[in-house]
Amino acid sequence: MKKIFSILLGMCVSLFAAPASAQEKVSQSAVEQTLSIVKPDAVAANQIGGIIQMIETAGLKVVALKMVQLSEAQAGQFYLVHKDRPFYKDLVAYMSSGPIVVQVLEGPDAVKSYRNLMGSTNPAQAAPNTIRAKYGQSIEKNAVHGSDSVENAKTEINFFFKPAEIYSR
Repeated sequence: MKKIFSILLGMCVSLFAAPASAQEKVSQSAVEQTLSIVKPDAVAANQIGGIIQMIETAGLKVVALKMVQLSEAQAGQFYLVHKDRPFYKDLVAYMSSGPIVVQVLEGPDAVKSYRNLMGSTNPAQAAPNTIRAKYGQSIEKNAVHGSDSVENAKTEINFFFKPAEIYSR
């Protein structure tokens, strides 16, 4: 009887454990990382805490964070994809004009979630309850930057952070 009970218990455990493991793998695979930059205007206006609070309230986790001052060369390298656009020089000058706060955010569909939370590039057109609607001043001084794809997120994160600086949960 003891042996039959042990076999049945083992079967029950394996039946119930398999779906949980599968579900955990799905949840883990859906987790992404994205880069967030609190831009010089928002840092100067002391809005870092409010922006982080909005991020965390939205369910994203901050897994790396630091304040840095980019040189013009560093800002130019970071925004190199925009080199041929008319706003490139102004963007580089602006992003090197004062300290910024860079963060790695993590969560399910983090890139899309954070882009939705940021709101439209133009704060005047941003939906209510978005970061840019609340803290943005203009198209250029719109408080935050966020990666636009998972691939770009990896590149942007690597620009600012070493793997040992990221405390993924």
